[in-house]
Amino acid sequence: MNHEFPPDAERVVEIRKLWTVFKSPDGDQVVHRDLDLTIVRGEVLSLVGGSGTGKTVLLRQILGLEHPTRGEVTVLGRPPTQLSAAGAANVGMLFQHGALFSAFSVLDNIAFPLRELKLLPDDLIRDAALVKLQMVGLSPQQATKSPADLSGGMIKRVALARALIMDPPLLLLDEPTAGLDPDSADGFCDLLRGLHRELGLTVVMITHDLDTLFDLSSRIAVLADHKVIVSGTTREVIAYPHPFIHDYFLGGRGQRAMEALHEGTASRPAPLSER
Repeated sequence: MNHEFPPDAERVVEIRKLWTVFKSPDGDQVVHRDLDLTIVRGEVLSLVGGSGTGKTVLLRQILGLEHPTRGEVTVLGRPPTQLSAAGAANVGMLFQHGALFSAFSVLDNIAFPLRELKLLPDDLIRDAALVKLQMVGLSPQQATKSPADLSGGMIKRVALARALIMDPPLLLLDEPTAGLDPDSADGFCDLLRGLHRELGLTVVMITHDLDTLFDLSSRIAVLADHKVIVSGTTREVIAYPHPFIHDYFLGGRGQRAMEALHEGTASRPAPLSER
């Protein structure tokens, strides 16, 4: 079961008949088999699935860091391998633990992708990095700090600023609120919601945090049985009969997260998946 898109929806990512097979001494391990997925401009698509379903592998294939065994992946109409060099501005990536360079300052971490291109003078790169630093809610006073001096929430924000430094239309997020306390996670979700709206981003997100999932997703795609078994709004996904969906969304954690979401709708914007 797949979500129906408006006829004029622009396809940002298209994945067709994708297979991912890893070789091992014990035999081939099939992770994806004939996986299909479409991501359209402006949505926040969340990927969920059990351990070993290849969620992060799929993100890395969209980014071009890994290659499927067979099948087709296109990003903005091009293979991910053609997104190198100047084309890399099309995709930003926030890795699960931030992946900041420990020897660099906050500002140098944010500026790193622009400096690698060697197309702009350093003063312009510095100004752009300061703008992105403030865009993610951090002050210029944080610019000279090292990653070791930052809290978990600040590391996520610096990593997000780096992912946005080249103004990409597509943003990939791997567990953006993992390891954060509830207040920091809520603040990060508020930040992502605002940036999504202001910058017109298309977002693909992996998350195990049900609060984040319900809060931010305009659509959810569920990976199971080596493929995307269903994609749609929260209501559409929950209605799909499958053991993983029942356990994940309708178990105790899922019920509590949905109750908390409904209790908070009076004081917060409606979740994207319910709009």
